[in-house]
Amino acid sequence: MRAKHLTVFAAIGFATLAAVASWAQTSAPQDTNPPVAAPAPPPSVTIIGAKEAHGVLGRDVRSPADEDMGRIVDVIVDRGGTVRAAVIDFGGFLGVGSRKIVVDWSALHFGHVTDKGDSITLELTKEQVMAAPEYKEDAPIVVLGASGTLHPLQFDP
Repeated sequence: MRAKHLTVFAAIGFATLAAVASWAQTSAPQDTNPPVAAPAPPPSVTIIGAKEAHGVLGRDVRSPADEDMGRIVDVIVDRGGTVRAAVIDFGGFLGVGSRKIVVDWSALHFGHVTDKGDSITLELTKEQVMAAPEYKEDAPIVVLGASGTLHPLQFDP
């Protein structure tokens, strides 16, 4: 008989413990503060000398024969972030009659860009640039290249 009472008390004890544990889980105050994230590490820093690099947007572009080829107005990069081409605003006078064309980045030479007055040389003739199709946003880009080394990228639609 004593074993039977112990079994009943043990069953009641386990049931009580289970109820208390369940109550503690549901009635415990919830933490309303979000966890604090660890601070971000400091960014890396690279120092480029003033004579080592310069911006190219707005720079004049000249042919090897020193003909005016326009100015760089944009840079085209692929999905990987690699610079592929430059958009040049070519022709016209004071913005009238000009059109944009795209040239392969490797057709540009940046030998003399130490100050804003220096131009970038394009390895194409004025006739080649005049025959190039016009660049239009949201349309397939036709890239004019002097060396023929540009490989088209195939993007999924």
